[in-house]
Amino acid sequence: MKNILSKILFLIVIVGLCYYVITDENKLENNEVQKRAVEVQETIKETANNLKVYFIDVGQADCTLIENNGEYVLIDAGNNRDGKKLVEYFKSLGIEKFKYVIGTHPHEDHIGGMDNIIKSFNIEHYLMPDLITPTPTFEEVLTQLENKNIKYEVPEIDSTFKLKDAKFKVIFIDNDEEDMNNSSIVLKLTYKNINYLFMADAEKKVEYQILNKDIKSNVLRVGHHGTKYATTKEFLNAVNPEYSIISVGKNNDYGFPKEEVLNRIKNSGSRLFRTDTRGTIISTTDGANIAFETIRTDTNGD
Repeated sequence: MKNILSKILFLIVIVGLCYYVITDENKLENNEVQKRAVEVQETIKETANNLKVYFIDVGQADCTLIENNGEYVLIDAGNNRDGKKLVEYFKSLGIEKFKYVIGTHPHEDHIGGMDNIIKSFNIEHYLMPDLITPTPTFEEVLTQLENKNIKYEVPEIDSTFKLKDAKFKVIFIDNDEEDMNNSSIVLKLTYKNINYLFMADAEKKVEYQILNKDIKSNVLRVGHHGTKYATTKEFLNAVNPEYSIISVGKNNDYGFPKEEVLNRIKNSGSRLFRTDTRGTIISTTDGANIAFETIRTDTNGD
């Protein structure tokens, strides 16, 4: 009888351990990320010259903040519901001014919070494609730009702009109002020997057009939240990213990111980070090394 009870107790313990490992897998994974970040951070000296890229958790939307030596660039601003939360978060970081603010294309999940940003901060340059859409969200952005006497600029392909020691290059932009996703501003950011590629909502149509460009990058911000119509094998081979970031909402209606995309990223050898499972993802680089940490921020208005 004692042997039977011992076996039953042993099985209960094993089942309990399995349950803990399965249910706490994400926590363990996050701890591993933090551990690796600490190891690399020991190599990256904490100086004002380091470049920081914040892939901000805004649910099923996009928002990226880049900081270098006290200057800031903002790429997209989430949904309408995220606007006020983003303003509060940026102010908590001590931000008063953006050198560049970029609306990659005029869909609500990219410029929804932009009116709040324009109202709340000084903006030196506002960039967007030459696209017009008759939506209240887009009209409110135009209204706020006019109120602040900010004239929006339409960048050209291969044009560049700087953020202190970092350089941005416009890899692609279009003005097709029937296909706004594939008119997105695609940007490559270079800081010394480290490169980031921001695909916004561009899909394989754009990917094929830029394959002959210099798009090799250490970090890829995956196009269109992980749709199956983007992040092709050929594109991944050309970019060859060490890290891939997907900005996506938890349990979203689109089923993003798609399994085939996750498999393509995995097979490429790139390490994946997702905002729906990690929260806000912060990358720090000294131009030679990259460290990642993940934090929970009150920036998702969903």
